[in-house]
Amino acid sequence: MTFFNLRPDWQLRDREATDPALFLNRRRFLQSLAGFSIAGGVLSLTGCQNAPTGELEAAPPPGPTTMRSPFVGVQRNSQFADPQRAVTPQDLAGRYNNFYEFGGTKDIAQRAQRLPTNPWTVEVSGLVKQPKTWAIEDLIKAFEIEERIYRFRCVEAWAMVVPWLGFPMRKLIEAVDPLPDAKFVRFTSYYNKDIAIGPAWAYRDLPWPYTEGLTLAEMANDLAFFAVGNYGQILPKQHGAPIRAVLPWKYGFKGAKSIVKIEFLPRQPLTFWNTLAPDEYGFEANVDPLVPHPRWSQATERLLGSGPPLAWKTVPTRPYNGYGQWVSGLYA
Repeated sequence: MTFFNLRPDWQLRDREATDPALFLNRRRFLQSLAGFSIAGGVLSLTGCQNAPTGELEAAPPPGPTTMRSPFVGVQRNSQFADPQRAVTPQDLAGRYNNFYEFGGTKDIAQRAQRLPTNPWTVEVSGLVKQPKTWAIEDLIKAFEIEERIYRFRCVEAWAMVVPWLGFPMRKLIEAVDPLPDAKFVRFTSYYNKDIAIGPAWAYRDLPWPYTEGLTLAEMANDLAFFAVGNYGQILPKQHGAPIRAVLPWKYGFKGAKSIVKIEFLPRQPLTFWNTLAPDEYGFEANVDPLVPHPRWSQATERLLGSGPPLAWKTVPTRPYNGYGQWVSGLYA
């Protein structure tokens, strides 16, 4: 996820926005967005309640997922089997995605097919005793794969529920054995300027490749997950194939897609969003209904549905996206 066209779907369309000539460099682009407020003619999540609003009744636990190769026989982790919401239908989850390296709209699936995923390697380096480089097929074999059903909360105030396939990040930590000075980790995403062309040529001076980071303690938390599949299949490209980070207590932009490098570091790394707009996208970025984004409320969220966004069910946002029992101790 990147900063070019970040807006909820109730904001102005591209044809209504400022002329692209104003966005010839990163500084002017950010300055323009800083002056583009919800009060200036766009609908707010709290001020336009066309959709039903209220507490969501708990859905029954999801049924079993039909597993396809290479995940036949993979079991669901019972601790993460009941998201207390209905699983988002696969077709909806696959056609509403942020992947700004490949364009500035949510219907990014077709353009994301440009992403070359074979061959693919993941380098793990930095302050570790056992640096490694895995081919993706070897990485999948190196760690026991499980299914987890997680709620997903985008910083744009929409949400979905996805059954992910992958392994806990702590397993990778154990495999590479970080040195005592390792306090943070940085994830670097795939980037090739001739393939990942972004939504417009004018944005190429942004700090590609996309990077995100965590504290080592966050990475070691039981919730932190590397996904290599979803809905019983290999991870689709628009979801960040072939491997992405899934951090359900944080806003979605923290989940780096299409990871090629993982580095263990002594200090907090620079990351894409936090570098561009630190007042809007903090490094920590935990889901918090009491802390609004400067341009919209985070008190509620819209659940991804089949109709237009204004018709989606609106529900209250939960602190840590409802995962406080797992992670609140990290921030005490």
